[in-house]
Amino acid sequence: MALKPWYTIATPREDLRECKPLDASEFAVHLDQVRDGRAPKVYQKPEEFFDRTYLTQTLTTLAAEVIRRLSGQITETSAVFNMTTQFGGGKTHSLTLLYHLAKHGPKSARWRGVRRLLDRAGIASVPKAATAVFVGTEFDSMTGRGGDDGTPQRLTPWGEIAYQLGGERAFKAVAKHDREMVAPAGDVIRKFLPSDQPCLILMDELMNYISRSRKSGLGTQLYNFVQNLSEEARGRKNVVLAVSIPASELEMSADDQADHTRIKKLLDRLGKAVIMSVETETSEIIRRRLFEWNLDSLTEEGRVMLDREATKTCREYAAWINDHRVQLPSWFPVDSAQKAIEASYPFHPTVLSVFERKWQALPRFQQTRGILRLLALWVSRAHHDGFKGAHRDPLIGLGTAPLDDPAFRTAVFEQLGESRLEGAVTTDICGKNDSFAVRLDKEAIEAVKKSRLHRKVATTIFFESNGGQMRTNASEGEIRLAVGEPDLDIGYVGNVLETLTEACYFLSVDGNRYRFSLTPNLNKLLSDRRASIKQADVADRVKGEIQTVFKAGTGFDRVYFPEKSNQVADRALLTLVVASPEHSFEDKKKTLAEIESIMRNCGTSARTFKNALIWAVPEGSSLLNDEARKLLAWEDIENEVESGAIGLDETQRGQLKTNVGRAKRDLREAIWRTYHHLVLLRKDNQLREVDLGLINSSAGEISTIILNRLSQDGDIVKSISPNFLVRNWPGVSVKEWSTRSVVNAIYASPVFPRLQDRESIKQTIATGVQEGIIAYVGIAEDGNYAPFVFRKSLSPAEVEISDEAFIIKKEVAEAYEARPKAPIPVNPPSGEEDSTEQTNGDGPSVTPPPPPLPLPPPPQDAKLLKWTGEVPKQKWSNFYQKVLTRFAVDYNVRLKVTVEINRNDGISQQKLEETQQALRELGLVDAIETDKSD
Repeated sequence: MALKPWYTIATPREDLRECKPLDASEFAVHLDQVRDGRAPKVYQKPEEFFDRTYLTQTLTTLAAEVIRRLSGQITETSAVFNMTTQFGGGKTHSLTLLYHLAKHGPKSARWRGVRRLLDRAGIASVPKAATAVFVGTEFDSMTGRGGDDGTPQRLTPWGEIAYQLGGERAFKAVAKHDREMVAPAGDVIRKFLPSDQPCLILMDELMNYISRSRKSGLGTQLYNFVQNLSEEARGRKNVVLAVSIPASELEMSADDQADHTRIKKLLDRLGKAVIMSVETETSEIIRRRLFEWNLDSLTEEGRVMLDREATKTCREYAAWINDHRVQLPSWFPVDSAQKAIEASYPFHPTVLSVFERKWQALPRFQQTRGILRLLALWVSRAHHDGFKGAHRDPLIGLGTAPLDDPAFRTAVFEQLGESRLEGAVTTDICGKNDSFAVRLDKEAIEAVKKSRLHRKVATTIFFESNGGQMRTNASEGEIRLAVGEPDLDIGYVGNVLETLTEACYFLSVDGNRYRFSLTPNLNKLLSDRRASIKQADVADRVKGEIQTVFKAGTGFDRVYFPEKSNQVADRALLTLVVASPEHSFEDKKKTLAEIESIMRNCGTSARTFKNALIWAVPEGSSLLNDEARKLLAWEDIENEVESGAIGLDETQRGQLKTNVGRAKRDLREAIWRTYHHLVLLRKDNQLREVDLGLINSSAGEISTIILNRLSQDGDIVKSISPNFLVRNWPGVSVKEWSTRSVVNAIYASPVFPRLQDRESIKQTIATGVQEGIIAYVGIAEDGNYAPFVFRKSLSPAEVEISDEAFIIKKEVAEAYEARPKAPIPVNPPSGEEDSTEQTNGDGPSVTPPPPPLPLPPPPQDAKLLKWTGEVPKQKWSNFYQKVLTRFAVDYNVRLKVTVEINRNDGISQQKLEETQQALRELGLVDAIETDKSD
């Protein structure tokens, strides 16, 4: 059963559901806005504020201690709190909580969590206290406050604090100090502090005020005031001073740094430092601030209790993590995975942990406030995309961050302190229709496309590598953990990383670690260089690589890229014709018409040996051109690196070498993937197409693949049977069938299967002769057969392929054997009778001939034989068989040949080149003489 999407279980705040998140400034609320009623409702209404506030251990301790001190308890309490933790660490939120408690006193007991604070403090109720708030970013001593609204004008922090605590009566105690802008001492401070009730003074963003007031001297006076006020608070039982100092350290000048250090030392000496939140509680803070939970589902400690569906999701994710634990980072607590996921639901644990593990070290990062600002935008967009975009993610994963949203990107870059990453994000991840990760998802298989895996992986790398602000990488294990989910094949992650590496411009890779940076990578160099590669160079490289791939292996003669029919010789020889990439199946009708024309014709004549041609035709040319252009670009870059024109570090040099090798391999594989169509003649003399399917170089040699496939289909055979020749005899009128005509018929007519080796026909004839199926004969001048070989052993080497050697059918051979024989004379014929007829009692008798004359002595053996003469072309094979073979063994034979070939309409350049090639193949000198002028 599929897991339910997170947005059907966890309900975001109303403004987030409506895609109208409150301005991010709501997470940086000023105490002054709370005090005078200008803050957002969540801060202004204490009931809602406490409903959305998770009371961390630190916040609980702080609030309980303040309650005790305001109640007059001095044991284990402090009067001064120094809230000087990291910028954006939740200090203002904590000060607001103290303000609401002190301002409303006993009424606060009905708010969520306050009873737990009272139990921790050991106090029955929260005392109502006089409160004063000073925010350095709000107060301006040049104009002051009041004076035009019926209240006295206040020009200094001490004047403003005195007025808030006790009105005009208290202000009178410091009116002169306010007017002369001099910090009051303890005696004066005691006069404006209320004596009849507890007192809470909250001071926030002091550094802002000190920096602005340094030249007027008010910065130093504020330091003196804080020191004097701290001393006075320490001497009272029910006065609390809580101070927050910082502006961001990035915004401090040298003088600011000095003043910051000075006031911090003062408060550390007189007060108590407070760490506002700890990492393990950040997720609970965020969940309470961004989602609407059934208040009955909160534990006594204020933690969210998940329902059955949410728990099921956490359990399924934990099971996946356990199944793949060896492929995940060691820092993740695999054994307690379900607990970790439940603590962060509906977020994946990596969403929050990446800020704690990596981002909090960034100088501009605001820990709690910064996370809340990002996640508010994130949840709002994810909720919208879930319902409107049909994204059914069970958790809000790191890879789902809406980097395509300009507002979200701006918030991210603000935290990173680096807006120049805009180009890297929109080019490689998302934000444009042609962003690489988005495009790759569209082109991916269904499982990857549905899960948006390229985008999720790229986004995860961006967050895990700190967006280039710091030299931090995203490990492959961290990426798997962040994007992994139940039913995901973890192998897809590696495939996606490979495609992103090959495509992205700002993604750098070192081993199995990935990083987005501002620096363009080799892919960007490649993209720029590809545009400068000439198409002519691409075409030449493609054709060169095609010939390299097809020349391997045996079984065919080869012709490459013919444009005219006379470029394919008309020969009785099995020939593989490799079509040019431009003549592909992209325009199938046109390509088949061109093949048909060459199949039927050779120059101006009809082609005889149509059955000898096998065509290899590409699917298209675009893939080949793309891969060749890429290879040429990589090689250009490599040449420039070697010449020093481009500087690369060692890692990039290694990657460049790998890329060049991969590009060579990819071009070869593209040829295999592209040339998978064959075209040849069917038995009915029409074109037939054969699709080899998906083939690659690991299968061997492409010519061998073609040969094997056509052999399986019966289109190519190693031999044919003698009976097959008899069954396909050219006609009743043909008594003798020349062996050359037999071979020619095989390669001319598609009725015959194509012989892999034309020489095998000799074995067929020899076998047929021995088995009495056919006879092998020659025709003498008197019309008799000489030789006549039938039902006798015949060696294939004795069979000539010529116009003077024939085969005849069994019936003809048997009839020839049975013909009447001419009488054989007993005596040699002569002109006279040289014998007398004798008779005896039994009849006539013949006189026997005289005894033969003695034979002459045998002639002496000749030591040299020479012959010069012209051999008709019809007798070339006979000359070889009947004359030269007699001396092939044990004789020293030297053969010198003079060849003259004449043709009135000329000998083509192709014929000349073929002749030279044949001579070279025989190991002979290829020099030929012609009457052709240069």
